[in-house]
Amino acid sequence: MARHDGVRVDRIITRGEFLIDGQSFTVDNNIWLVGDDSEVLVIDAAHDPSVILAAIEGRRVSMIVATHGHNDHINAAVELSDRVQAPIALCQADLMLWEAVYPGRPPDLQLADGQQIPIARGGRLHVMHTPGHSPGGVCLYGVIGGEPVLFSGDTLFRGGPGATGRSFSDFPTLLNSIRRRLLILPHETVVHTGHGDDTTIGTEALEYDQWILRGH
Repeated sequence: MARHDGVRVDRIITRGEFLIDGQSFTVDNNIWLVGDDSEVLVIDAAHDPSVILAAIEGRRVSMIVATHGHNDHINAAVELSDRVQAPIALCQADLMLWEAVYPGRPPDLQLADGQQIPIARGGRLHVMHTPGHSPGGVCLYGVIGGEPVLFSGDTLFRGGPGATGRSFSDFPTLLNSIRRRLLILPHETVVHTGHGDDTTIGTEALEYDQWILRGH
């Protein structure tokens, strides 16, 4: 847990199955809770709603945001939404991925590039459309307690871009998203990823040319 002038950023880790293209992989997912002692925003409700609910600690949930529509980032979203009475937001371009998990139950809100999502203490997170890992992948950027922070979903990890080579993914598109939208952020920006450990924009920017050579 990190505190920024009264705003908490908590990481919850859950384990479950990522299903894609007829294959199944066991993965650990990061769920990020951003809020104060009264209200909280949930980013990527994965695998186990009971674990997330315990970490919410009775606070009001303002919204459940999905950085993209892969099942391992949304498979606890609807149950959690029903239990805390909070809307779920997803970029429309990932609706086909959502519908594979929740046919007949659309998300409540559509995320749009440039949208501002309120967080506790008057803060805002800025929605950045970063397609490539999936068509509707987004990152959330904001300054919390004077420190720049990015919630990157599966767009950017410690050590490089998110995975491609699967349905609806495209490596050149992902690299372009990272170059145009993320690497222009302050180099000290802390990147809270969808899987694994934190990194910074400056650290990852140093390796961009190597990612191009490495491919997906």
